[in-house]
Amino acid sequence: AFHVTRGKIGRMPLRLDVKRVLSARSDRVKSADLHPSEPWMLVSLYSGIVHVWNYESQTIVKTFEVTDLPVRSAVFVARKNWVITGSDDMTIRVYNYNTWKKFKCSKPTRTICAVSPFIRPSPFSSPAATTC
Repeated sequence: AFHVTRGKIGRMPLRLDVKRVLSARSDRVKSADLHPSEPWMLVSLYSGIVHVWNYESQTIVKTFEVTDLPVRSAVFVARKNWVITGSDDMTIRVYNYNTWKKFKCSKPTRTICAVSPFIRPSPFSSPAATTC
């Protein structure tokens, strides 16, 4: 963060109050999302794998392979008990995170898919990424 004072640019101090650090070696992380009520972090990887971490116990709750290609975005939709993934094979997959069963898989088409009202572009990422 920078600030300007009388035409000079200076650094503003950045203060973060870090309460806990979760660290693990993995493939390149493409996205991360926090569950609003459970102590879970959803992480999608370049390898096509998605991990659900419990950040309180620092353990993996669930790991599943989505595809052989990178998973660019993965998000929780808590009100539906869903995990939605978007990957480089241009497929949106929807999983129920209570059973971890995939119940919807949609390739892009000109018609509106069944999950589209719940998916919208994120203002902080590329147009291919999704958030709910």
